[in-house]
Amino acid sequence: METNMLHRGRLIDHLQLVVRDLAASKRFYSAVLGALGIPLGGEGEDFFWADELFISSASSRASAGALTGRMHFAFQAASREVVERVHAVGLAHGGRDNGAPGIRPYHPGYYAAFLLDPDGNNVEVVFHGPANRSAESVVVKF
Repeated sequence: METNMLHRGRLIDHLQLVVRDLAASKRFYSAVLGALGIPLGGEGEDFFWADELFISSASSRASAGALTGRMHFAFQAASREVVERVHAVGLAHGGRDNGAPGIRPYHPGYYAAFLLDPDGNNVEVVFHGPANRSAESVVVKF
């Protein structure tokens, strides 16, 4: 296994999905993540991973033998065009439409699309608009 850079300051450190059909999930996530410019980081007989996303079968020792429930999570995109590309690629690789690319009312410039992965997880891809593109973290003090 490779050594990876540790990122601090994010709310979510990593996410594991335990899926019914690992091959179907690998086709979907390889395509979606590839459209985002994120390659798979590694794989084994009963798992694969990319960045902080780990996906395994129920038979994996990392799964405790149970599928995860339906989840909603979002991937960040660098532009509206990337949101549109990810949505199209996801549909072509086993995903189902759960919201076409478009402006959402969450904040000005919020442009997103939603896909259901092969297990029914709601996978969002979002571009936060030009006013919110900073790669730097924002620290809020209370």
